[in-house]
Amino acid sequence: MLRIHDTILVLIKELAPIAEAIGRHDADLARQLRRAMSSVPLNVSEGAAQRGARRNSHYSIALGSAREALSALRTAAAWGYVPEPSADIIDRFDKVTATLYVIAQR
Repeated sequence: MLRIHDTILVLIKELAPIAEAIGRHDADLARQLRRAMSSVPLNVSEGAAQRGARRNSHYSIALGSAREALSALRTAAAWGYVPEPSADIIDRFDKVTATLYVIAQR
């Protein structure tokens, strides 16, 4: 398993109460954030068990889902549902997306 998997799970724990707050204003956006964020560790786990193009495909999907989740979070902030994401959350997203970008290109 990739070490980034644990970072992703920490990020999910941090986002859980934020997704709950978003859901009080926009249930669809909260569901999309949860689905996208859940997709990240699941595809990382699947990719770790694959080789070649299948592995890269799972990591690319995880990367796209992480980017989608961050976009959903920023969209919720733009609507005024929640504050802008903290620097720690942005840093964690940056770490996750940078790592997934690198390994998806191998």
